[in-house]
Amino acid sequence: MKPFAALLAAFALSAASLTVAAQGEAPKQPASDPASAPASTPAAPKAPATPADKPEGKKPAPATPDERKENLVFVTLETSKGNIVLELNSEKAPITVKNFVEYVQKGHYSGTTFHRVIPTFMIQGGGMSADMKEKATGRGIQNEGLNGLKNVRGAIAMARTNDPNSATAQFFINTVDNAFLDATPNRPGYAVFGRVIAGLDVVDQIKDVKTTTKGMHQNVPVEPITINAAKVITAEEAKTASGGK
Repeated sequence: MKPFAALLAAFALSAASLTVAAQGEAPKQPASDPASAPASTPAAPKAPATPADKPEGKKPAPATPDERKENLVFVTLETSKGNIVLELNSEKAPITVKNFVEYVQKGHYSGTTFHRVIPTFMIQGGGMSADMKEKATGRGIQNEGLNGLKNVRGAIAMARTNDPNSATAQFFINTVDNAFLDATPNRPGYAVFGRVIAGLDVVDQIKDVKTTTKGMHQNVPVEPITINAAKVITAEEAKTASGGK
C-alpha cells in the first residue's frame, strides 16, 4: 500500500467498530474487522453551473426562516438512559438524512444498542442487539462528508468501513470535538448530518458507563444501553423538548 493510501486508511472507522488508540490519535481499523476496500480520495466538488436565466453576478436571496425550518427533520431516540432529540439537516446532507429517517420509520433502531462507548471520543449505536448480533441493513450510501458540517461535540455522523460510501444504519454522536474526522478534498471523513438539541446530558451519561470486551468487540457497555424506539417528531415537539432552543 502506498504511504498516502495507508494514511487515508488509518482514518477509516468501522461501521461495526469505530476504534481509536487514545485521545487525540486517529481512529484505526481493528484487525478483527471484516476486510474492506481501502478508503479512496473523493474528487473535489465541482462548482454548480449557473442557470442560463440567472443574471451573472447576482447572488441568490438567503433562505427565509421558514425555508430553513423546512430543511430540518427532528427525531427522538428513546433510550434506556433517557431521550435524545436530534435535529437533522436535510439541506446539507439530503442523502444521509433520507437514509436515516427511512431506518427510523422502518423501526430498525428499536432494540439496538449503543454498543461502543469511548468517553473522550464518541458513542456509537444503531446496529447491534444487546447480545452483539448485527441487524441486517440495506446498501451503503454516498458519503456526504464535504457538506460543511463538522464533527463537533453533540454532532451525529454516520459510521462506516474503509469504503467511504459504505454507511448504512450505524451512527455515532461525538462526545468531544473530533476535527480529525472531518472531510477535506483529500480525505473522505465521516459525514455529519445533524446535532443533538436536547438530551446531551443523556449522551454524557452513556459515555461515562463502564465498558468491557465482548468477543472481538471492545468498549462495550457492561449494562446494555438500549434504543427502545426512534421516532420522527414535529418541529413544535422538538422545540418543547429542547426548551425552545
